[in-house]
Amino acid sequence: MPSDIIQWFPGHMAKTRRLITENLPMVDLVIEVLDARIPYSSKNPELRKLVGQKPVLTVLSKSALADPKAGQEWMEYYKACGRRAVFIDCMTGFGMDRFASSVEELLAQKRARYEEKGMSGRTLKAMIVGIPNVGKSSLINKISGGKSAKVENRPGVTLNKQWVSTQVGLDLLDMPGVLWPKFEDQTVGENLAITGAIKDDIMDLERIAYALVGRLRTMYPDLLCERFKLGDLSQYDDLDDWDLFEVIGRKRGFLMAGGVVDTERCAKAMIDEFRQAKIGRITLERPKSGK
Repeated sequence: MPSDIIQWFPGHMAKTRRLITENLPMVDLVIEVLDARIPYSSKNPELRKLVGQKPVLTVLSKSALADPKAGQEWMEYYKACGRRAVFIDCMTGFGMDRFASSVEELLAQKRARYEEKGMSGRTLKAMIVGIPNVGKSSLINKISGGKSAKVENRPGVTLNKQWVSTQVGLDLLDMPGVLWPKFEDQTVGENLAITGAIKDDIMDLERIAYALVGRLRTMYPDLLCERFKLGDLSQYDDLDDWDLFEVIGRKRGFLMAGGVVDTERCAKAMIDEFRQAKIGRITLERPKSGK
């Protein structure tokens, strides 16, 4: 996926950058929501520069879909970097207690300062940021006790900033989820497309599925073989990733007239099954690439 294909709404990014900068003085904490399956690719590379010295809590969402072993590696990585991070899953509730306690710990000094000034009980404010379809709205709804933020399993739902009160002693400023203007790294663009951060209807799904086959073949060969009944993967050593993708289509019976593989149907099935963790709990990046 050449980077010149992935040019994303620089005007929207400029607006988001401006909103973050303008509203940062109003908040006590920044909550950065990442996709636990792609912690590096789902990170906005400009965020740390934008927030300056403001405390940041990194929240890795959708962790029930991610590889637990890889998740532990990422936690060790964040700890080594001196960054506060927590894995959560809004569907199962996993990690929500740690989320609340992490917020309290990060804001303890700010609360103490308010109490010294006779402002005890003052509601603190946090800005929540993240790229499209990363689980930001699901987190907001989870901690607000209601449907305060619109949630759909597609990118680009939150388009404007909005304030939301929560049950963890915070008012949240929800910022629009926008991708940065250009991805220099082809792998980043592919990972965002595989996980659904980029709208499917503007992507070549066959190309994305082909990239997914390559990831699974290298990182999770056993899961790939088990899900698609491939047998011993070594028998396909002479095939490239596209040829193996077509083998999967044949195994699934995704055939058209003349025995030609229906690659579009196969691609959609593979991507859907990855996103629903039917292939298994998979993380596409390890900390050594999470610079």
